[in-house]
Amino acid sequence: MIRFLLQTGRMVGASLALCIVAIHVASAQDEVGIPRGSQAPTVEIDDLEDGVVNLGDIIGTKTVLLEFWATWCEQCEALAPSIESAVERFGDEVAFFAIAVGVGQSKRAVRRHVERHSPGLPFLFDSKGAAVRAFQAPTTAYVVIVDADGKVAYTGVGSSQDIEAALQEVIGST
Repeated sequence: MIRFLLQTGRMVGASLALCIVAIHVASAQDEVGIPRGSQAPTVEIDDLEDGVVNLGDIIGTKTVLLEFWATWCEQCEALAPSIESAVERFGDEVAFFAIAVGVGQSKRAVRRHVERHSPGLPFLFDSKGAAVRAFQAPTTAYVVIVDADGKVAYTGVGSSQDIEAALQEVIGST
């Protein structure tokens, strides 16, 4: 009987802990990474060839969407159709970039992935982690939308983000 009560108590405690974590994650989804309203940082990131893209040349000229991504990220793969649909819908109004984080992947692996899947947006390779640090990316499948004035207007994590709705809200508010 005592063993049963101890096990039941542990299960209730574990369930309560999971609920608290779920509530924390749900509230963190509202604001994650770089604070909304802050000026977007400008960083230089390698492209997949031998060039460099300076986000400072683009931020502040039009709306920019950045997805922090990895070849091994299942959430990124699940988010891909939403990103690709947004590229089709907003491609003339928004500069889209997938930023491949330099953890557990090489530039060559990213390049091969892009060649095989033709995702329809430019991929950059954050080999030194400059963009990850600047945008305070907590994980992959992290999306940042910067408005045309250069302010962070949206941040989100995971595969269930409604990218088109977020972009519509940002574009409609400028």
